[in-house]
Amino acid sequence: MTLTTSPAAKPRIDWTRPVLWLFAAVLMLLILLPLSWLAVYAFTDKNRHLTLQNFVTLFSNPDFLDPLLTTAIIAVTSAVICCAIAAPIGWLVSRTDMPGRQIIRALVTASFVTPPFLGAIAWELLAAPNSGLLNQLYRLFAGEDADALFNIYSLTGIIFVISCYTFPFVFVLVANALDTMPGELEDASAILGGNAWTTARRITIPLALPALVAGALIAFLQAMTLFGSPAILALPAGFHTMTTKIWSLFQYPPKLELAAAAAMPLLLLTIPLLQGQKFLLGRRGYSVIGGKYGAPRRVELKGWRLIALGFCLLVLLNPVFLPYLALLNAAFSPNATTLVTPSTLTLHNIVFVFTELSSTQLALKNTVILGTATATIGTILALVIAYVTTRRAIAGHRMLGFLATAPVAVPGIVLGVGLFLSYTRPPFVLYGTLWILLLAFLTINLPSAYQQLQAAFATIHPELEEASRILGATRLQALRQITAPLLRTGVIATWCFIFIGVMRELSAAIVLFTSQTKVLSVLIYDLNEGGDLAAIAVLGIAMLVITFAVVLAVNQIPMSGDNAGAKLRNG
Repeated sequence: MTLTTSPAAKPRIDWTRPVLWLFAAVLMLLILLPLSWLAVYAFTDKNRHLTLQNFVTLFSNPDFLDPLLTTAIIAVTSAVICCAIAAPIGWLVSRTDMPGRQIIRALVTASFVTPPFLGAIAWELLAAPNSGLLNQLYRLFAGEDADALFNIYSLTGIIFVISCYTFPFVFVLVANALDTMPGELEDASAILGGNAWTTARRITIPLALPALVAGALIAFLQAMTLFGSPAILALPAGFHTMTTKIWSLFQYPPKLELAAAAAMPLLLLTIPLLQGQKFLLGRRGYSVIGGKYGAPRRVELKGWRLIALGFCLLVLLNPVFLPYLALLNAAFSPNATTLVTPSTLTLHNIVFVFTELSSTQLALKNTVILGTATATIGTILALVIAYVTTRRAIAGHRMLGFLATAPVAVPGIVLGVGLFLSYTRPPFVLYGTLWILLLAFLTINLPSAYQQLQAAFATIHPELEEASRILGATRLQALRQITAPLLRTGVIATWCFIFIGVMRELSAAIVLFTSQTKVLSVLIYDLNEGGDLAAIAVLGIAMLVITFAVVLAVNQIPMSGDNAGAKLRNG
């Protein structure tokens, strides 16, 4: 009898680590190169000699300290307001039987896709002390000599506008966490005698805490680093935030060294914030998706259903209904600050913007190209980085996580200068092309994309990937075949986040654009400088239509991850 042996199978090559290190190299090039040039300028004088004089000048001058305090007040207050608004709305939408839940989700999406600088301009139309539509309406009843009821050119007005367009960050994270929370945990609490408050305190709130903390962090840093809204509302009021003060240092004659030094405190503030988040979330486990889970449990509001819906609609009146009506009125009225009537309705503003304004078509094309490219590349990059840091796949994963989050603490306008300094010299001469704007948008939107996907990864237990690897799959195969389908909704949401982020981005683009690389946000800001509010309204509506079209199109993609999740839930 002869025994035959089959040839030994060739060992399978695991490309996981080379691929992960490649992404790590891309991340470091993307983040460290512009930050390095910022550090060089912050710690040197005009002759590139080492010095601390920039920081001495910065912290001994009230002109710098006052904007720093103002920025801190705006950021802290806005983050608190965002959490106070977004958390209850997220709970009402995800865990109760309130009517119109999908409508509320859609309206929150509308507030998110509205660029903050566009919202600030819309609130100029509504609440400017003299010409604002709301103040005009108020004076019809209180008399023409009455003081303004609202003054958007104030610290309170800036906090209000920034909160309107920052709270969706918190809502999305909280709502997604509550959507994926197993109902069996709350049912078990009720069976053991826990009332509604006990269940919320012991089950719901702890499981939603990672998303709430991540949302608060994003809201704080977004409010701290915004440029457009403060530039539109604070400068007419006669005071600066740090971003507008840094922008003023770029005006002729430019003081790049002081601008770079002013960015350093914002960057260093990221470290304790991230460590605090890690401490809060590291005290206990928060994985809520294992091998199987049940549908979310909804709380019956009974007689409070319509009151809850009214509360949500009242909140969304400020970022959506009133600003959109103001923009529509300005777009179709011969005078942007006068209420349009059937007899005064005109299409002249639309015709002017799309046929006579030469920059419109170029800005639209550049915006769509950059939005699509940035969203696709950024989602892939954030997905891999979130996987590496959550699963601790390579050495140095903590540093990668920090680098992925660090750019959120750098004002976009300062990052734009860092990119300008990095890519106007060999071997990477990118200034004057769309590539430098692509790098800027990738860097700016990476932190929020990374936070979103990291929170999604935290809800998926590693046992699913471990089972796949036991059966012979590599890390990349497990990520593609098991984890990615479960993350399908989160990945699509992240793609939309980044695309919308590109539409909203102004501060870096205002530094890096040329006549051939102008985008919609820059065009709108230029028009605002000239006071052409009607043209701004038309372009703003066009920007919103493009963004809504993308969101609706992406939402039509079949959620194949649902099938994978169903198979896992069925055992």
